[in-house]
Amino acid sequence: MKHAVSISIGSSKRNKTVEIDLLGEKVRLERIGTDGDIEQAARLYQELDGKVDAFGVGGTDLGLMVAGKWYPLHSIRKMVRFVRKTPLVDGTGLKTTLEPRVARLLQSLDGSLPRKTALVTTAVDRWGMAEAALKAGYSCTFGDLIYSLGIPIPLHSPRSIRALAAVLMPLISRLPFHWVYPVGASQGTRKPAHTRFFEQAGVVLGDCHYIYRYMPDDMTGKVVVTNTTTREDVETFRQCGVRMLITTTPVLDGRSFGTNMMEAALLAASGRREPVDYAHPQGYFAWLGRLVDELGLQPQVQELSA
Repeated sequence: MKHAVSISIGSSKRNKTVEIDLLGEKVRLERIGTDGDIEQAARLYQELDGKVDAFGVGGTDLGLMVAGKWYPLHSIRKMVRFVRKTPLVDGTGLKTTLEPRVARLLQSLDGSLPRKTALVTTAVDRWGMAEAALKAGYSCTFGDLIYSLGIPIPLHSPRSIRALAAVLMPLISRLPFHWVYPVGASQGTRKPAHTRFFEQAGVVLGDCHYIYRYMPDDMTGKVVVTNTTTREDVETFRQCGVRMLITTTPVLDGRSFGTNMMEAALLAASGRREPVDYAHPQGYFAWLGRLVDELGLQPQVQELSA
């Protein structure tokens, strides 16, 4: 049996293990959270290096891919410093190849929404989702300054996101990660903020932790596009009135795993052992796209309320 492990600095309450059949192989998917403890995560990577088939980096990213340009997160390097043998991915490959496919589903919603408007909570982290919303013809608000940095200034064009990344990423990449993203126990805390941007949107796209944390209690009739959802997340969306939940990764045993976990599973099942370098992919994204096509992976839709 192949074994793919996602080691996350997120909450241990979201831990999950499941076995699936993938590419003719049985693969064990295991998610291990360290409740924000980067050093504990580093030691787990060291302990399991060479003993499992692929690693996922959870609760954070090795870097961010914006319009084809890679911005490494220097503050995360120490977390993976002991990895020498097992290939390591953070989900960027699936964000690049799978998330843009949401565009077709968004186009199919034409006529069923009062406004063709979208909020992307953080476009630098979900460039594929941002591209999908733009391709589907939505009027977009990008909340990168609002929800990552607490600056209530909305952005509305991909050009503004590219400029933001070019100017701020060299600085932000060196900040402690918990300054810009909820980790550990804070991932389970609701803290609605700047809710007018949610209220103006017919579709909300982005990382589940950002959406869960900042959305208003009333999300009646809205469509949420995200991933890494637990049963508790889904129930919260339902209680808030979300009409439709679209997850970009498959729902397995009641939850959708993160892109990092699913990308690691694909590496494990395929037997690929070469290191993955997102800055110099050398055909990796094309290879992964072919696997996605072979498996017929598509975003999954759950109707939550009428």
